[in-house]
Amino acid sequence: MKTDVYERVTNKIIADLEQGELTWLKPWSAGNMDGRIIKPLRHNGLAYSGINILMLWGAAIEAGFLSPYWMTYRQAKELDAHVRKGEQGNLVVYANTITTTEEGEDGSEEERKIPFMKGYTVFNVEQIEGLPEHYYAKPEPVIDPAQRIQHAEAFFSGVGADIRHGGNSAHYSGGSDHVQMPHFETFRSPEAYYATLAHELTHWTKHPKRLDRDFGRKRWGDEGYAREELVAELGAAFLCADLELTPETRADHAAYIQSWLKVLKEDKRAIFSAAAHAQRAADFLHGFQAPAENKEGVAA
Repeated sequence: MKTDVYERVTNKIIADLEQGELTWLKPWSAGNMDGRIIKPLRHNGLAYSGINILMLWGAAIEAGFLSPYWMTYRQAKELDAHVRKGEQGNLVVYANTITTTEEGEDGSEEERKIPFMKGYTVFNVEQIEGLPEHYYAKPEPVIDPAQRIQHAEAFFSGVGADIRHGGNSAHYSGGSDHVQMPHFETFRSPEAYYATLAHELTHWTKHPKRLDRDFGRKRWGDEGYAREELVAELGAAFLCADLELTPETRADHAAYIQSWLKVLKEDKRAIFSAAAHAQRAADFLHGFQAPAENKEGVAA
């Protein structure tokens, strides 16, 4: 099962990349998603995280689902509803560790943690009949873009990172520990500015005094560089979903696609690792927000 899960998810993302498409940008570019884009939700309203976001976004796009809600066959049954005959479910995964006690060579007992991953099947509520009405409500469109952007501004300001403006390059400088951004007015849209800032602040979280993330990068364009850029890409997509922002394709995506393909084809677990690191980075940035600022639409 473990190998099957890794291969199924990785092969789907590789197929998208080979077509020049980014799985994590698909929800915003798909014609059927005319409401606000949010993370996939469990039956109880809690958002999925990490790799499951990409898997269910992709499944929703392929099937044309508008609802963000997903649940298992059993959960639907517990709500006195039923999955329509012939409907195909979609894979999500659960990762954790189990602790075992083993006897060492000297006779002493040693605890050992063993990681495991299991897959299970969920259905979109549009495949289920008889659920309470609120499950079938379509996502509401964002009607006040000015308020939405102000909210994003408050979020990024709350992080407290050293963000400097000027020049024509967006990047994170590890030596001086600052994020460099072109001036706001030079971007083609407010959304493009904030999506780029989300990308660079995801890089900012890798500093040793924060999440201490290091893929062994030695030079520009090597495997470590590609892995970190993939984390930043996914982190920005997750944050944009939380903040109701529409990310835009960056000019350098085409240059990265080949390096990401190489990493994914050589390591079937790479996308799982990148999504986990991206989720930790997004959670870390959310941690700077005061509880009162965690408004609807922003996952704390």
